[in-house]
Amino acid sequence: MWEERFSTDDYVFGKAPALFMESHEKMFQAGESVLSVADGEGRNSVWLAKRGLNVTALEFAPSAVEKARKLAADQNVSLTHEEADVFNWDWPTDKFDHVLGVFIQFVGPDDRKRLFDKMKAAVAPGGMIALHGYTPKQLEYKTGGPSALENLYTPEILEDLFGGWDIVENRDYEKELSEGKGHSGRSALIDFVARKP
Repeated sequence: MWEERFSTDDYVFGKAPALFMESHEKMFQAGESVLSVADGEGRNSVWLAKRGLNVTALEFAPSAVEKARKLAADQNVSLTHEEADVFNWDWPTDKFDHVLGVFIQFVGPDDRKRLFDKMKAAVAPGGMIALHGYTPKQLEYKTGGPSALENLYTPEILEDLFGGWDIVENRDYEKELSEGKGHSGRSALIDFVARKP
Protein backbone atom coordinates (compact mmCIF):
# COMPACT_ATOMS: atom_id res chain seq x y z
CA MET A 1 0.00 0.00 0.00
CA TRP A 2 2.72 2.49 0.97
CA GLU A 3 4.81 1.79 -2.12
CA GLU A 4 1.75 2.48 -4.27
CA ARG A 5 0.96 5.66 -2.35
CA PHE A 6 4.46 7.10 -2.71
CA SER A 7 4.84 6.11 -6.40
CA THR A 8 3.92 9.56 -7.66
CA ASP A 9 5.83 12.46 -9.18
CA ASP A 10 4.81 14.81 -6.39
CA TYR A 11 5.63 14.61 -2.69
CA VAL A 12 2.46 13.31 -1.03
CA PHE A 13 3.05 15.27 2.20
CA GLY A 14 5.07 18.07 0.63
CA LYS A 15 8.76 18.85 1.02
CA ALA A 16 8.47 21.12 4.06
CA PRO A 17 8.80 19.52 7.52
CA ALA A 18 5.76 18.62 9.59
CA LEU A 19 4.36 21.39 11.77
CA PHE A 20 5.65 19.46 14.79
CA MET A 21 9.28 19.81 13.67
CA GLU A 22 9.22 23.58 13.47
CA SER A 23 7.30 24.00 16.73
CA HIS A 24 9.85 21.75 18.52
CA GLU A 25 12.95 23.06 16.78
CA LYS A 26 14.79 23.87 20.05
CA MET A 27 14.58 20.23 21.10
CA PHE A 28 16.95 19.15 18.31
CA GLN A 29 20.55 20.33 18.62
CA ALA A 30 23.33 20.14 16.03
CA GLY A 31 25.57 17.13 16.56
CA GLU A 32 22.87 14.99 18.16
CA SER A 33 21.77 11.70 16.63
CA VAL A 34 18.19 11.04 15.57
CA LEU A 35 16.29 8.11 14.12
CA SER A 36 13.24 9.07 12.05
CA VAL A 37 10.89 6.06 11.98
CA ALA A 38 8.72 5.48 8.89
CA ASP A 39 10.33 8.60 7.48
CA GLY A 40 8.42 8.63 4.19
CA GLU A 41 9.69 10.99 1.51
CA GLY A 42 12.29 12.66 3.72
CA ARG A 43 10.74 16.00 4.62
CA ASN A 44 11.54 15.64 8.35
CA SER A 45 14.87 13.83 8.12
CA VAL A 46 16.25 16.32 5.59
CA TRP A 47 15.10 19.23 7.77
CA LEU A 48 16.97 17.70 10.72
CA ALA A 49 20.10 17.04 8.66
CA LYS A 50 20.09 20.68 7.50
CA ARG A 51 20.28 21.66 11.16
CA GLY A 52 23.42 19.61 11.70
CA LEU A 53 21.98 16.48 13.29
CA ASN A 54 23.24 12.99 12.47
CA VAL A 55 20.13 11.45 10.95
CA THR A 56 19.12 7.87 10.23
CA ALA A 57 15.88 7.60 8.24
CA LEU A 58 14.04 4.27 8.41
CA GLU A 59 11.49 3.68 5.63
CA PHE A 60 9.97 0.61 3.98
CA ALA A 61 8.73 1.93 0.60
CA PRO A 62 11.48 2.07 -2.08
CA SER A 63 9.76 4.91 -3.95
CA ALA A 64 9.67 7.02 -0.76
CA VAL A 65 13.35 6.32 -0.07
CA GLU A 66 14.22 7.34 -3.63
CA LYS A 67 12.35 10.63 -3.19
CA ALA A 68 14.01 11.20 0.21
CA ARG A 69 17.46 10.71 -1.32
CA LYS A 70 16.62 13.17 -4.08
CA LEU A 71 15.35 15.73 -1.55
CA ALA A 72 18.54 15.33 0.50
CA ALA A 73 20.68 15.81 -2.61
CA ASP A 74 18.66 18.87 -3.65
CA GLN A 75 19.16 20.34 -0.16
CA ASN A 76 22.87 19.37 -0.17
CA VAL A 77 22.72 17.30 3.02
CA SER A 78 23.74 13.75 3.82
CA LEU A 79 22.04 11.24 6.06
CA THR A 80 21.73 7.49 6.41
CA HIS A 81 18.76 5.82 4.69
CA GLU A 82 17.69 2.40 5.95
CA GLU A 83 15.20 0.74 3.58
CA ALA A 84 13.50 -1.83 5.80
CA ASP A 85 10.26 -2.83 7.47
CA VAL A 86 10.08 -1.48 11.02
CA PHE A 87 9.47 -4.97 12.41
CA ASN A 88 12.31 -6.63 10.49
CA TRP A 89 15.03 -3.98 10.88
CA ASP A 90 17.99 -4.79 13.13
CA TRP A 91 17.20 -2.17 15.77
CA PRO A 92 20.17 -0.88 17.80
CA THR A 93 20.07 -0.44 21.57
CA ASP A 94 20.77 2.78 23.51
CA LYS A 95 22.06 4.53 20.37
CA PHE A 96 20.09 7.67 19.48
CA ASP A 97 19.62 10.99 21.28
CA HIS A 98 16.17 11.19 19.67
CA VAL A 99 13.77 8.71 18.13
CA LEU A 100 11.08 10.42 16.10
CA GLY A 101 7.70 9.14 14.93
CA VAL A 102 5.69 11.64 12.87
CA PHE A 103 2.34 10.31 11.64
CA ILE A 104 3.36 6.65 12.05
CA GLN A 105 -0.15 5.43 12.89
CA PHE A 106 -0.16 2.47 10.52
CA VAL A 107 -0.49 -0.18 13.25
CA GLY A 108 -3.10 -1.15 15.82
CA PRO A 109 -2.60 -1.49 19.59
CA ASP A 110 -0.66 -4.79 19.67
CA ASP A 111 1.79 -3.87 16.93
CA ARG A 112 2.01 -0.32 18.27
CA LYS A 113 3.34 -1.65 21.58
CA ARG A 114 5.85 -3.84 19.71
CA LEU A 115 7.00 -0.87 17.63
CA PHE A 116 7.20 1.50 20.58
CA ASP A 117 9.23 -1.07 22.56
CA LYS A 118 11.77 -1.15 19.71
CA MET A 119 11.82 2.63 19.55
CA LYS A 120 12.27 2.93 23.32
CA ALA A 121 15.16 0.48 23.29
CA ALA A 122 16.91 2.49 20.56
CA VAL A 123 16.95 5.69 22.65
CA ALA A 124 20.10 6.35 24.66
CA PRO A 125 19.60 6.93 28.40
CA GLY A 126 18.57 10.54 28.86
CA GLY A 127 17.43 10.72 25.22
CA MET A 128 13.95 11.46 23.95
CA ILE A 129 11.14 9.92 21.99
CA ALA A 130 8.97 12.41 20.10
CA LEU A 131 5.63 11.46 18.55
CA HIS A 132 3.24 13.53 16.46
CA GLY A 133 -0.03 12.11 15.22
CA TYR A 134 -3.80 12.17 15.16
CA THR A 135 -6.40 11.72 17.89
CA PRO A 136 -9.74 9.90 17.41
CA LYS A 137 -11.49 13.20 16.63
CA GLN A 138 -9.57 13.17 13.33
CA LEU A 139 -12.12 10.66 12.04
CA GLU A 140 -14.63 13.53 11.95
CA TYR A 141 -12.33 15.77 9.88
CA LYS A 142 -11.04 13.16 7.40
CA THR A 143 -8.19 15.44 6.36
CA GLY A 144 -5.46 12.80 6.61
CA GLY A 145 -4.37 9.84 8.67
CA PRO A 146 -5.77 6.35 9.17
CA SER A 147 -9.47 5.54 9.12
CA ALA A 148 -9.07 2.91 11.87
CA LEU A 149 -9.99 4.24 15.32
CA GLU A 150 -7.67 1.80 17.07
CA ASN A 151 -4.63 3.28 15.29
CA LEU A 152 -5.16 6.76 16.72
CA TYR A 153 -3.57 8.16 19.88
CA THR A 154 -5.02 9.69 23.01
CA PRO A 155 -2.97 11.27 25.80
CA GLU A 156 -4.02 8.38 28.05
CA ILE A 157 -2.80 5.72 25.59
CA LEU A 158 0.61 7.36 25.27
CA GLU A 159 0.98 8.01 28.99
CA ASP A 160 0.25 4.34 29.67
CA LEU A 161 2.74 3.12 27.06
CA PHE A 162 5.54 5.26 28.49
CA GLY A 163 5.23 4.45 32.16
CA GLY A 164 8.50 5.13 33.98
CA TRP A 165 9.61 7.73 31.42
CA ASP A 166 9.71 11.48 32.15
CA ILE A 167 6.82 12.84 30.08
CA VAL A 168 7.82 16.30 28.86
CA GLU A 169 4.74 16.95 26.71
CA ASN A 170 1.46 15.12 26.09
CA ARG A 171 -0.93 17.52 24.41
CA ASP A 172 -3.88 17.16 22.06
CA TYR A 173 -5.12 20.13 20.05
CA GLU A 174 -6.61 21.19 16.71
CA LYS A 175 -4.87 23.02 13.88
CA GLU A 176 -5.12 23.70 10.16
CA LEU A 177 -2.54 21.65 8.26
CA SER A 178 -1.25 22.25 4.77
CA GLU A 179 1.27 19.44 4.24
CA GLY A 180 0.85 18.33 0.65
CA LYS A 181 -2.32 16.61 -0.44
CA GLY A 182 -1.82 13.98 2.29
CA HIS A 183 -2.49 16.28 5.25
CA SER A 184 -4.67 19.23 4.37
CA GLY A 185 -7.33 20.99 6.44
CA ARG A 186 -8.55 21.12 10.03
CA SER A 187 -6.88 18.34 12.00
CA ALA A 188 -7.09 16.79 15.49
CA LEU A 189 -3.48 16.37 16.57
CA ILE A 190 -1.37 15.17 19.47
CA ASP A 191 2.24 15.95 20.42
CA PHE A 192 4.12 13.67 22.81
CA VAL A 193 7.68 13.93 24.09
CA ALA A 194 9.21 11.71 26.76
CA ARG A 195 12.74 11.34 28.16
CA LYS A 196 14.29 7.93 28.81
CA PRO A 197 15.45 7.41 32.40
